[in-house]
Amino acid sequence: MAKKTDRSKKSIPLTDPIEIDGVKVAALSMRCPKVKDMLAADKIATSDAEREIFLLANLCEIPPDATHELDLPDYSKLQTAYQDFLS
Repeated sequence: MAKKTDRSKKSIPLTDPIEIDGVKVAALSMRCPKVKDMLAADKIATSDAEREIFLLANLCEIPPDATHELDLPDYSKLQTAYQDFLS
C-alpha cells in the first residue's frame, strides 16, 4: 500500500476569515482529491462553477455555501491548492 505523504493535505490561510456555523475560520485544510470526489461533484452540479464549488468545499470539508462567503483572492487560493494536487 502506498504511504501517505505531506501531499495528502494542504493548509490554506485565508486573508479574510469567514464564519462557518458561528465559528470564525482563518484557514482551511484541503485533502487530496480522489476520483470519487470528482464523480460526486458531477452528479450534484448543473454548471461548471457549481461543480468546482462543490468539489472544493467537499475537499475542505465545509458546506458549499461557505465558499460563497470567500473573497475571490481566497477562493483563488483553493483553486491553486487543488491544481497543486493534480500536478
